[in-house]
Amino acid sequence: MSFTVAILGRPNVGKSTLFNRLVGRRAALVHPEPGVTRDRREGEARLHDLEFTLIDTAGLDQAVPGTLQSSMQAQSERALAEADIALLLIDARAGVTPMDQHFADWIRKSPTPVILVANKCEGAARAQSGLIEAYELGLGDPIPISAEHAEGMSDLRDAVAALAPLPEEDATEDGADGPLQLAIVGRPNVGKSTLINRLVGDERVITGPEPGVTRDAIAVEWRWRDHPIRLIDTAGLRRRARVTETVEQLSAADALNAIRFAHVVVLVLDGEAVAERQDLTVARQVIEEGRAMVLAVNKWDIVADRGKVSRQLSVRLQRSLPQVRGIPVVNISALTGDGVEKLLPAVFAAYEVWNRRIQTGPLNRWLDDVIARHPPPLAQGRRLRLRYITQAKARPPTFAVFASRPKAVPESYVRYLQNGLRETFNLPGVPIRINLRAGKNPYAPD
Repeated sequence: MSFTVAILGRPNVGKSTLFNRLVGRRAALVHPEPGVTRDRREGEARLHDLEFTLIDTAGLDQAVPGTLQSSMQAQSERALAEADIALLLIDARAGVTPMDQHFADWIRKSPTPVILVANKCEGAARAQSGLIEAYELGLGDPIPISAEHAEGMSDLRDAVAALAPLPEEDATEDGADGPLQLAIVGRPNVGKSTLINRLVGDERVITGPEPGVTRDAIAVEWRWRDHPIRLIDTAGLRRRARVTETVEQLSAADALNAIRFAHVVVLVLDGEAVAERQDLTVARQVIEEGRAMVLAVNKWDIVADRGKVSRQLSVRLQRSLPQVRGIPVVNISALTGDGVEKLLPAVFAAYEVWNRRIQTGPLNRWLDDVIARHPPPLAQGRRLRLRYITQAKARPPTFAVFASRPKAVPESYVRYLQNGLRETFNLPGVPIRINLRAGKNPYAPD
């Protein structure tokens, strides 16, 4: 897991002490005099099992433009913008000051989630009143700690973990630096092997008019316009009830495994019997595995009424796969080569969408707009609140949405959010996943 945490707060509340505590060394100067820290300082921090990049900032101050203090504040503003999580420190022994309130109001306007941390709580009696006052800042429950004495670190760890971005997929496992993994799947005898041979320009795999010629998933290393590709030809997938022979069962399992490890899946359809039930079953399996998908309607050269077939396919996709809109469709003839030149550009366009990342700022502006147009429903008489959204990972695009009560958000509203993300940020034809998570409200009091 890799993310960034920024420590913010007015001068002399213990930011650099906390920074040194978490990075495990005296990397930042610590002195009772306010304003010792001026520039942002970064270090690799550890908080129990969490590892992240930590940014120590200058004390937030109401600065006059053009002064050194204003430059220091600009550095703090940049740190807040770049961070995944912000820690707003206050001095519990001093209580909440007008400057604390001023910067709590300022930091609340940022889309970055905020954890309110009450430092210098080693003397419980002295810090109790300041801890109670901290609720006035409207940033949720304060986390009491003592950076100097390492107290409260477990509670701080839990608060950070609740807001941390979801872990990225391992790039080496997912093949980010290797060839594009492209699986060719479909029912028996729709022309998958013929398409493979057409693409590579060689009789690389055996073809024939009878179904079931291909049994193993055959991998073919290939390059297209200097892009390395690993083509995988798979056995035809029939309805499970019709799969009785052991060899065919193994072949089907092999094909499903190819889908699981692919980046993009080309689902080959028969233009004379387009989008049958088994085609849609395979398509749903591709979507459930989170793969990008392109539909190749084969045997287009012998389709009599092309307009009717296109309309029929469009209607069936809308009815059966409403959760993935905009799946690219390429009409081809693997036998003659017609339209095949359009297939790989569509594959790489789908691959780009599958890898796409969206910045947190635009996502949260979008969330504010969709909630204003269509607020979440009531649950047990209380309005559900969606507080913050961030993209947790790509491949496929996956988003973490922080909600007041994640389990109470209905599936219909999640689909509403998915469709809105797809339309606003141009994410056609790929699965969009939304993970609802509980977390502190970074904007307003509970």
